[in-house]
Formats: sequence, structure tokens, C-alpha cells
Amino acid sequence: MKKIIGVALIVLAIYLGYVGINMFSGSTASVDVVGIEFTAEDNQQKSTSYLYMGGAILCAIGGIVLLKSKN
Repeated sequence: MKKIIGVALIVLAIYLGYVGINMFSGSTASVDVVGIEFTAEDNQQKSTSYLYMGGAILCAIGGIVLLKSKN
């Protein structure tokens, strides 16, 4: 049972990491007008992406611990 939960946590970690990275990369936009670059950032989306990536790290650690346990 622990191995099934461990694998599920690792799969969840991969998904959360993918979503977090995509949210982070999409949180900034820039426009180049007459040689001047204007950038805009969505700080709320950026902080949400950090939460997703943090959750991914925690799920990955939990999944690895469950897969490594002998019982």
C-alpha cells in the first residue's frame, strides 16, 4: 500500500511542478516599442506558482520516503 501511495505522490509532484513552471513562465509579458521595452508582471500568479512548486517538492520527498521504506 505504501508503494502505491509513494508512486501517486511522485506523479502528483511531477504534475504540480509542470503546472508551477508553466504558471511562472507565463506571469511576465513584455512589449518593445520604439526600442523601449515595457514589462508587466503578475505577482499573484508568480506567488501561486511558487506554492505549486513547493507542493511538488514536498510530494516528491514524501513519495521517495514511502518508496524507500522497507515496511
